[in-house]
Amino acid sequence: MQSLRELYKTGTGPSSSHTMGPERAIKIMRKLYPETDEFQVTLFGSLALTGDGHGTDRVIINTAHPIKCSVIHDGEKPCPVHPNTMEIAAYKRGNHIITRTVYSVGGGSVVFDGDPPDKYEKYASDGIYPLNTYNEISEYCRANNLRLWQYAELCEGKEIFDFLADVWAQMKQTIHEGLTANGVLPGILGTQRRAQKLYNQRHIDESAQTRENRLVCSYAFATSEQNAAGGIIVTAPTCGACGVVPSVLKYMQDERKFTDEQIIHALAAGGIIGNLIKKNASISGAECGCQAEIGSACSMAAAALAELFEMGFDQIEYAAEVAMEHHLGLTCDPIAGLVQIPCIERNAVAAMRAINALSLANFLADTRKIRFDTVVKTMYNTGKDLLNSYRETSSGGLAKYYEIKPDKN
Repeated sequence: MQSLRELYKTGTGPSSSHTMGPERAIKIMRKLYPETDEFQVTLFGSLALTGDGHGTDRVIINTAHPIKCSVIHDGEKPCPVHPNTMEIAAYKRGNHIITRTVYSVGGGSVVFDGDPPDKYEKYASDGIYPLNTYNEISEYCRANNLRLWQYAELCEGKEIFDFLADVWAQMKQTIHEGLTANGVLPGILGTQRRAQKLYNQRHIDESAQTRENRLVCSYAFATSEQNAAGGIIVTAPTCGACGVVPSVLKYMQDERKFTDEQIIHALAAGGIIGNLIKKNASISGAECGCQAEIGSACSMAAAALAELFEMGFDQIEYAAEVAMEHHLGLTCDPIAGLVQIPCIERNAVAAMRAINALSLANFLADTRKIRFDTVVKTMYNTGKDLLNSYRETSSGGLAKYYEIKPDKN
């Protein structure tokens, strides 16, 4: 598996595969072919069908600047390798230099056709983590008296915790920015920001459960709304699912007084779960639907919480498995191609579900029947069975039936 640095990436929303990935691809092309004075980029599959709403054109043109750049959308051509496919043609003085095919595989990572997957990513080598299933990792850790975060340290060195400290700092900063912002998000839907409203209502009902719900949801909304607005977020594991992990960890730190060090260890444990999904299945909504994004984020959050409470390996596995199992089949159908409806609310719902998975793991882990590795394999196969219209193409589900009404203002 790859480094956690390839999972938790700090960047600009709203989509890791549709903005961060293409941005990365153009930057690489500029380095590879510095003589270029013009790019022509053709988007295929999901990139073409949701490019306008996801801001793909904008980020490509801005990243290419001052080099002349045009973007073409081709939503008809099949994408046999990956649904997030793009061709980047480079020119000099009107003469064609080269055309490269690039796949935006999720989480901001890109693969250039014909090159090794890790050629342009410093920490993308699969050799960083030699074990590739939860069963293998948990058995190794038990045999060597290690917790998951210690296994991450063993594979990546102590420096990984400095990186995760920066990740945690940015997650908290994004929540703060989201809670202090109001108004309407960009795009034709006129989506109101709601994080601040949720946060301000935390004391209206005195019950602890209601307060927990409103706080966790306000943090998830804050992060997801910042993502939708093109703010700075951390992929966990993607932009579209960036609100789940930070919201539950922020809540637990505030309520239970966990230290930053404990939170960082939890991020490492959750990151290993995310890495396992990325390695053995997919974290791309265009490839496997929203179960690959929100479902993966929920699994990561549940495992991080279980690590935070120092649960055993069976309990961590149960929490992560339950979190994923009950997102199986979840479609990716963003209305108007914007990462807003239903994406923002899904982050909040998944955050609460992660806490529920933690609670179940605390009492029922000894009764579990399904292994985490099994549910990951199931998720991948389920995603492949989904119709193309339900895999981030904005051509099915809510995206098809929601009637966009013109703004009366």
